[in-house]
Amino acid sequence: MDPILLLKAAIMGVVEGLTEFLPISSTGHLVLAASLLDFTGPVVKVFDIAIQTGAMFAVVWQYRERLGRTVTGIRSDPVAQRFARNVLVAFAPAVVFGLALGSAIKAHLFNPVAVAVALVVGGIVILWVERRHRRAYGERDMEGRRTARVETVDEMTARDALLVGLLQCLALIPGTSRSGATIIGAMVLGFSRKCATEFSFYLGIPTLMGAGAYSVWKERAALQWADAPLFAVGLALSFVSALLCIRWLIRFVSTHDFTVFAWYRIVFGGVVLLTAYTGWVDWKH
Repeated sequence: MDPILLLKAAIMGVVEGLTEFLPISSTGHLVLAASLLDFTGPVVKVFDIAIQTGAMFAVVWQYRERLGRTVTGIRSDPVAQRFARNVLVAFAPAVVFGLALGSAIKAHLFNPVAVAVALVVGGIVILWVERRHRRAYGERDMEGRRTARVETVDEMTARDALLVGLLQCLALIPGTSRSGATIIGAMVLGFSRKCATEFSFYLGIPTLMGAGAYSVWKERAALQWADAPLFAVGLALSFVSALLCIRWLIRFVSTHDFTVFAWYRIVFGGVVLLTAYTGWVDWKH
């Protein structure tokens, strides 16, 4: 296989892994990266979705003990049953809206300018939510810990899970960010920042796995065994970079908010819009 094509696949894998769980939109970054790299074609459309599976495996590896306890205790442990129920309830809306609107959204919004607009708008929303969250939960309890309505994933109700799942559907719009929609949306619902982040990780498992499997099955006619190295490189680097990003983000949210990501979105999206308007960069659709 062409080494330049493999290099492009490697870059795309790293981009996916580093952006999937940050509130900055992995899909949006993949659209922009593919445009800059001239990484196009029927196979690439499947590739962009399939490499998300690598990021999903990173979550499985990071939380393998919790997931293992859930599997072994699903028949008798109420905590394991509630956890599994909440993940499935939150995943359900993505299936419904994804099947109903996915094709139309891909046809009209998967372009650099639409992504840039969504990045900027999402950044403004994050700034607003962080300000609101500090006002609502800035008081500290007697132990010096910030208070929130839902402090841990095990405190979630089925209603909480459904609302987060509905918010995740906003990520069907490229540039919105699946992680951003779920984390920031959960914070609006009263989740602690750490709880919102962890549940976004868990929810990513069925969401990314389902999207990848559906995309590969739908576009199976365009796939060939000769493309296997392309997918292997993308998946491997997506897994490694996502695992590093997850571990970093867990530490980050314990002492920081998401304001830095909001400004990144606004600046990055603004640069894309400026360069598109002036013609300084040929953003291919």
